[in-house]
Amino acid sequence: MIVSTTDSIAAMSQILSASFGPKNQGFQVGQNYGSINTEFHLSPERPETPPQPFATIPFSRDPDFVDRGDILDQIDKRCSEPAGRVALVGLGGVGKSQLAIEYAHRIAVGQPDIWVFWVHAGTQARVEEGFRTIADAVKLAGRNQPKADIPQLVYSWLSNERNGKWIVVLDSADDRDVFYNADHAHGVTSSDARDRRPFATYLPQSRNGSIIVTTRNKDLAFRLTGRHQNMIDVGPMAQADALTLLEKKLGSLANPDVAADLVEALDLVPLAISQAAAYIQARAPRSSAEKYLAEFRENECRRVGLLGYSGGDLRRDGWASNAILTTWQISFDYIRSKRRTAADLLSLMSFFDRQGIPEWILGNPEIASDAMGPRGEDAGKLDDSGSALLWRYWSRVRRLFHRLHNRLSRHPAHPTTVDEPDDHNWNDNSSIIDGETNGTRGEFEDDVAMLRDYCLITTNEVGDEFEMHGLVQLSMRKWLETCGQQETFKQQFIERMAASFPTGEYENWVKCSNLFAHVQVALGYKPSKETCEIWATLLHNGGWYAWSQGRYEVAEQMLGKARNVRKKKLGAENLATLASISLFALVQIGRGRWKEAEKLFVQVMETSKAKLGTDHPSTLTSMANLASTYRSQGRWKEAEKLEVQVMETSKAKLRTDHPSTLTTMANLASTFGNQGRWEEAEKLEVQVVETSKAKLGTDHPDTLRSMNNLASTFGNQGRWDEAEKLFVQVVETSKTKLGTDHPSTLTSMAGLASTFWNQGRWEEAEKLFVQVMETSKAKLGTDHPSTLRSMNNLASTYRNQGRWDEAEELFVQVNVDTQMLWH
Repeated sequence: MIVSTTDSIAAMSQILSASFGPKNQGFQVGQNYGSINTEFHLSPERPETPPQPFATIPFSRDPDFVDRGDILDQIDKRCSEPAGRVALVGLGGVGKSQLAIEYAHRIAVGQPDIWVFWVHAGTQARVEEGFRTIADAVKLAGRNQPKADIPQLVYSWLSNERNGKWIVVLDSADDRDVFYNADHAHGVTSSDARDRRPFATYLPQSRNGSIIVTTRNKDLAFRLTGRHQNMIDVGPMAQADALTLLEKKLGSLANPDVAADLVEALDLVPLAISQAAAYIQARAPRSSAEKYLAEFRENECRRVGLLGYSGGDLRRDGWASNAILTTWQISFDYIRSKRRTAADLLSLMSFFDRQGIPEWILGNPEIASDAMGPRGEDAGKLDDSGSALLWRYWSRVRRLFHRLHNRLSRHPAHPTTVDEPDDHNWNDNSSIIDGETNGTRGEFEDDVAMLRDYCLITTNEVGDEFEMHGLVQLSMRKWLETCGQQETFKQQFIERMAASFPTGEYENWVKCSNLFAHVQVALGYKPSKETCEIWATLLHNGGWYAWSQGRYEVAEQMLGKARNVRKKKLGAENLATLASISLFALVQIGRGRWKEAEKLFVQVMETSKAKLGTDHPSTLTSMANLASTYRSQGRWKEAEKLEVQVMETSKAKLRTDHPSTLTTMANLASTFGNQGRWEEAEKLEVQVVETSKAKLGTDHPDTLRSMNNLASTFGNQGRWDEAEKLFVQVVETSKTKLGTDHPSTLTSMAGLASTFWNQGRWEEAEKLFVQVMETSKAKLGTDHPSTLRSMNNLASTYRNQGRWDEAEELFVQVNVDTQMLWH
């Protein structure tokens, strides 16, 4: 009879087939009337000869590798310690794996008695695969048994110091769940006991071994290495290293004239540089470094196209994309799946300038509500100088109402995690930036911590400002576009900035300076219909600040767009529109375009008279501005007539010490001075200076301007000592408060230089005139009237020193440029 055994049927069948052939399986006996008990004893596995140490690095050595400072030395130092562990931490594409590959090959070549094992640690399945590779490499006994516990076998082998020294590289260990989520099974063959055991416990702390981790996740890096000192931050390359990499990748196609600009445009990220080089080589000779850079700078759409290129790279994992944008979007997907509010926060940050992103704008849920501002006719509650007094009042009332409404109707915050995200399904519009659904301060900090852990943002030393790589922001915006959420977060950015960026008045300059870079970014965004008025408000205030700083080019761009949007949405006669037109006209004055400014101010003045009346402060301001254009064109009588009218009305309606009245008095004094009426000018200027000091302070720009005018009047009367003393005070204060290159500072420096010139102090005058001329050229342009004036003054200084050739050259240049300016 045939009797089965308790051993596996498969094993028995294999043995019996070998003994009796395929058609005669089982045990043969004669007649038997009792029971028969049998046992099969499988022969043990044939012992395998242990191999000599070797490396299982799946990538060849990179002939274009660039040694980046002392990073490899740091790795070697930590791996030389007993049970050494080290993690290379950084953003995707910064070269962590390339550093690990190079180090692994150096060990394999230089120390052949050390085992080098490579494990791709992106998923649990691939870690299992990596451990199986190790088991096969060292020929572990029992590894082929059906119930073999491969991780335990590898762990035991690695823990046995008699097996020699080893290094394990855990590459792309980005997901904490791979190593620490006890609920996930390691594989279908794993036992229940091992299913509950974190994979990190299979990494021994053996004196004869070291572990190198490459990861984007700082938290996981710390968990796997145990100490922050074992973590090496890998960021973008130094410029010199980036240039070397580009030169190696491009060879003869590298253009040294544009190389530095190209690697800087690519944020010095190695993968981006390598892919750019691959793109150029694939399309040469029709493409070049210079053409690539020009295309890259065209617009955001073209940048996305170039960065989406995926050239082959033998030293990157076959499962990973070589395109830098896709590389980062994998991180966005992961963060979105684990913590939605962190993804929302990163989405909002991607619309700011890459540096100086203020925490107080991101973390305050009520800021966005302040951005709505007045609409329609309410938007006209601005005077022509843009003071926005009624608007500020309206905003404060609205802000108080919003806070009260929140307290009465607060509902629970949206959950901060999602178990099963639906492929970026963000139809639920509530988010971290919604205000009413924002979570606690602790949740905000958790969001920031996660983004920092994944190296997507960094903070300044104080921790109150954030920074992102520009290419990461671009990648994030493209990802949002794919998810259908780009407009949502762009709108949130515009609303928050509009609510946060103040008017361009002097008392707001510090705040404006800190936020202005973000307004410049907003200038390039195309707003939706819902946010275009808010966007116009932001650009109006940004242009106001830029004008006050003498940054006329960007001011013109911002105010031009604000004016156009307001004209289209609110109408040409709306007071908000007129406010933008007025500031735009002031910029034209700053750029020496008197006729353009005059035309605009006439329009503003006539509309203001019709809508507000002749004696309304806004109308008076427009009249004063128009008078300034007359004065700049040498039309003294017309300027004087308007200025007298404005001054008398301002005194009656606003009082004598009102800033607007003082400004008008100062303007009238300048007109007197232009006509040689020094005593009348001085009388007004003394009054303005004394009142301004008392009302505004000695270092206020308006006070400094009035002091400068008085100093000029002293000089024009031959009172050089008095003029010099006052000019020196104004120049020193202006440099501190306004900056060396501010137009008002340059005016005061030119006045002081003229004083030196009139005193025969040629060298001192020359030094100042040269400084003024060079700064004016850079700041205002070669053909600006102020620049031409400084060149003429310098030429006169050369002439008085007997330096005829230099004087003649400058005089000729001034004459040519002046003719071109007026024709």
